[in-house]
Amino acid sequence: MENQNSVLNINDIENSLSGVTNDKIFSKYRKVRRMTIELCEPLEIEDYVVQTESFMSPPRWHLGHVTWFYDQLLKKYFKDYKPYREDFSYYLNSYYQAFGKPFNKSRRGTISRPTVKETIAYWNYINRETARFFESAELKLNVLKDFMLAFNHEWQHQELLVYDLQHLLQDKYSPKTVKNIPKQNGHTHKKEMIKIPGGIYELGFDILKWKDQFAYDIEMPQHKVYLNDFCIDNTPVTNSDYLKFIEDGGYSNFKFWLDEGWQWVNSNKIEAPLYWERDENGSWFKCDFKGKRFIENFPDEPVTNVSFFEADAYARWAGKRLPTEAEWEKAASWDGDKGCKRLYPWGDEAPDEFKCNLLESRIWAPADVFAYEQGKSYYGCYGMIGDTWEWTGSEFVAYPGFRSGFAEYNDKWFSNQKVLRGGSFGTPMESTRNTYRNFFKAYERWLICGFRCAKDA
Repeated sequence: MENQNSVLNINDIENSLSGVTNDKIFSKYRKVRRMTIELCEPLEIEDYVVQTESFMSPPRWHLGHVTWFYDQLLKKYFKDYKPYREDFSYYLNSYYQAFGKPFNKSRRGTISRPTVKETIAYWNYINRETARFFESAELKLNVLKDFMLAFNHEWQHQELLVYDLQHLLQDKYSPKTVKNIPKQNGHTHKKEMIKIPGGIYELGFDILKWKDQFAYDIEMPQHKVYLNDFCIDNTPVTNSDYLKFIEDGGYSNFKFWLDEGWQWVNSNKIEAPLYWERDENGSWFKCDFKGKRFIENFPDEPVTNVSFFEADAYARWAGKRLPTEAEWEKAASWDGDKGCKRLYPWGDEAPDEFKCNLLESRIWAPADVFAYEQGKSYYGCYGMIGDTWEWTGSEFVAYPGFRSGFAEYNDKWFSNQKVLRGGSFGTPMESTRNTYRNFFKAYERWLICGFRCAKDA
């Protein structure tokens, strides 16, 4: 839907993105930047500066921060570069101590400068300078590596922006483009647990096999782990599944909860997933990008916006557990016929609209768990890429033999975080794969997160 009063319009910024359009890396740069603008086009100027909670960030900050990241690369590599505004750095730095003390995240919505207009001017200036750099520079391997990191960094912030827009506007956000889930040939499905054989499994990103594919340092090195036989759900837990847990008193029975989770539930008066509310008749509904929707009307969508504590409690209630990240990855990756790993559940081919529900699908909600027949794994697991991130039972720690490839990017967070796998309907297509490791605190649920269960065979 077009916003005639939009502060940002994709057509208005094309001049700043003109230049070396035939260059492969600049074409990717254009594509990345255009998606960020598409997310912001429906916003009014007032929307850009609001911070609804300490854990989210105003849209203005996201726009400025991803631009600031490119700014640092231009300072590093472009001899002819003149910085736009050095005083922007303090506010727009997220957590990189190497660039000075960052601004307090919880207060990003408490100041009005740089203004929205200044931030957009900064955005356009960096676009023009980046075009000039790509046109004139010899792009050596280290430069390409850093810009690929910058692209992946912006993709991550596109997803964070989706989370923040949901928290800020809920059903008042009108995406520029909304598409329907592609129709696929009818199949008979049933939710069940699938037995996965154990044994030696090589966990992590195979840098030799997928040498042309970007991956973060935390996905490496690939290393051997031993798995016992296990069973895993062929779908994520759905709204109807989770509603049974609620109706059975799951939130009021301490037996299902970790001690820290039980304290969290009671101190915050948690009784349902984030965004779920009851109407005067006691019916559950939520307001999201699709509008006000009653839970009973979309029972087969994956439940989302639940914390690790909630996922773990549900699994205990169901007589199951959460899978480890190694179990999850094998169920998603392993091709038993070929005896090798797949980059995605369906193979090594890039995601598309017929295989999974990611940001470029523009569905703007999870799809029913059996919607993507072409996207299932070798073992028959559905929805392992897209729709919703899935909590695992694993702590976010370094793999054996880990070597940091990007200082202060991921490795500083190896403490008190849980691993999630898969991706969500807000994840850009080039920003996920079977080996991607997301991580959040056990109590966090403003991200698009759900889970599937496992158990010992």
